[in-house]
Amino acid sequence: MLRFPITNKHLSYFSKEDWLDQNQQFPLGRAASGLTQNAQLSGLRERAAHIRENRFLYFNDQWRAASDWHTNPENGFTYEKNTHWSKIPTLSRQAGDIKYVWDKSRFCFVFDLLRSDFHFEKDQSKLVFELIDDWIDQNPVNRGPNWICGQEISLRVINWISALHYYKNSETLSPAFLRKISQSIYDQMRHVAANIHFARSVVRNNHALTETLALYIVGTYFPHFPESKEWRRKGEKWFAQEIAYQIYPDGTFLQFSMNYHRVVVQLLTLAITFAELNGDKWADVVYDRARKSLYFLRSCQDDITGWLPNYGNNDGALFFPLTECHFRDFRPQLEALGNALGIDLNFEKGLWNEETAWFSIKKTDQNLFETFEPKSLMCFEHGGYYVIRDNKTLTLLRCGAYKNRPFQADNLHLDIWINGVNLLHDAGSYSYNADERWTRYFSGTASHNTVMLGNFDQMKKGPHFIWFNWIKKAKATINEAVDFYSIEAEFEGFYELGKGIRHHRRVIKSKEKSHWLIEDRIENLPGHLPMHQIWHSHPDFFEHYQITAEDIEGHEIGYEETEGWYAESYGRKVKCSRLVFSSFGNCIRTVIEEKQSL
Repeated sequence: MLRFPITNKHLSYFSKEDWLDQNQQFPLGRAASGLTQNAQLSGLRERAAHIRENRFLYFNDQWRAASDWHTNPENGFTYEKNTHWSKIPTLSRQAGDIKYVWDKSRFCFVFDLLRSDFHFEKDQSKLVFELIDDWIDQNPVNRGPNWICGQEISLRVINWISALHYYKNSETLSPAFLRKISQSIYDQMRHVAANIHFARSVVRNNHALTETLALYIVGTYFPHFPESKEWRRKGEKWFAQEIAYQIYPDGTFLQFSMNYHRVVVQLLTLAITFAELNGDKWADVVYDRARKSLYFLRSCQDDITGWLPNYGNNDGALFFPLTECHFRDFRPQLEALGNALGIDLNFEKGLWNEETAWFSIKKTDQNLFETFEPKSLMCFEHGGYYVIRDNKTLTLLRCGAYKNRPFQADNLHLDIWINGVNLLHDAGSYSYNADERWTRYFSGTASHNTVMLGNFDQMKKGPHFIWFNWIKKAKATINEAVDFYSIEAEFEGFYELGKGIRHHRRVIKSKEKSHWLIEDRIENLPGHLPMHQIWHSHPDFFEHYQITAEDIEGHEIGYEETEGWYAESYGRKVKCSRLVFSSFGNCIRTVIEEKQSL
């Protein structure tokens, strides 16, 4: 507690005039480049009305009433707000998932109010400042659940700065409140700075990126803070180091999650534009890995919907919701980063354009020096992703060895999209603090389109996010022939069952046809265990498509439709079709194809 005292360190007095005279720049201001009003955004109007009634959107999917900052709206449990943060458990059956408390305190909802004010010519600054003021009063320094996580603190501070900058000339921003919010931002960032080693040495994922960027932003935007020069210098250095470490040279991300990678995309867009607005520049590696991230995610994106596979951990995070697009639509974030880098992704005009405008990075045609179009075959060896794009279909295979902590036992998972429909999909994440049954299902092999041996996962499950027996040997190749594309992949795993067990998967996609041949073969299969080939299918799969399988001798294998689950958003799950082909042999050949018209 000595490092995290429950009293604040008082800032020296400064006036509102002095603060405005500093003229620090920040994206998301009223003069956002190219932003045009649209009074037809009925959904935005409805969301702003909900917020005025103390109803908030959790995980971009669930509306819940929340009158305070410490109560879990899912189960009604209220955390003690005066307990030192270090004494509050983050995993508790009684308390439930703490993310239900953290989500509101992120203040991502503030963008609905800012956007509502812009599009409908309103001024809700009084409400915004009242909510921030109440949070400060109800969350004393270093006490309560909202002081536990440095990333949550950092994100809240960045979102407060967004509101502060947008309303900086508003009459409702009194000198007294400016001092109060500045003091709280200072207190919160002192907490982050004092615990930054945990994010950078222990967690080392998007948490570290958010916290180091927040240090850089606060150190720049509030130059009158005593530690500002140090925060700015260290934040800039550490953010670049984390980008270089966390984003692999091929643009894939060490958390093996499409949604968490999008979190990084928004952080990169903010970092690049904020630095540019304030006459600064990042190390070259930041721009290089940002560009590579853009190439990777765009290559995995469905052209029709803008969605990506629901692959990897997905807790509903979208730090800066700046458009009316569906949560799963990545076009707003990819286009915004593309514009910041001078890369044209050739997206059409649509609702997704608004995010680019809010970030004040609308480029002219002369500034867009590069155009990126995904190729038919894309190979990302460092992260272990292999992509076939052909005739309005998207085929993605995951095959990778781990040098960083795995989050799911999902090697050789196959995702298939046809005409904007995710025909064979990943089950999602559901919740990080669920019963063991659900944790094992959604993080384990059973929820992915791959092969299990008996009821065994590819790796051995440990407590919470931990996996043992990491997969260290994996390789794949992707090729083109006259009539088809193919992926040959294999990994060594199931070490709990013995040594030398290898899963080989061959995927053959016929050109210009909705036809796939998948062959799974297991080397050194324990004789007492069956192999189970698993598929999670779209509800309308059998209306237009069929799936058949046979063993190595050509004998037909029927499937069993078992209980499957799908979590498109965090905290919610629904039953789905889960097809399982089983064999005591070591090979299953499966054909997925469009039904022939009579």
